[in-house]
Amino acid sequence: MYESRYTKPIALKKFYKRLVNHFIFSFLLIITSLFIGMAGYHFFENLSWIDSFINASMILGGMGPIEIPQTNAGKIFAGFYALYSGLIFLVAVGVIFAPVFHRMFHLFHWKENGQK
Repeated sequence: MYESRYTKPIALKKFYKRLVNHFIFSFLLIITSLFIGMAGYHFFENLSWIDSFINASMILGGMGPIEIPQTNAGKIFAGFYALYSGLIFLVAVGVIFAPVFHRMFHLFHWKENGQK
């Protein structure tokens, strides 16, 4: 996926394309997670799609739910979704910053002309 330390760092244009691709992947991951949360709140708590959206987005954003779950299934879903959301946030941030840190470390450590 990334170049080795014996390879010259990629051009800035390719780096920006890589950064955009990682950002798009993170965005799709968060949107998918939002739809999972909306579906869970809609089916387990019988909330409208709008209320499901606000609950899922608030949990995914780290703020907490607007409506407290009333059913046992809804409470279990909300707990697991909250844990999942925290993990997804960290993964998304890691995916966005991975190319930046890789490029920074690559510029420090790459060997010119294939020297070992």
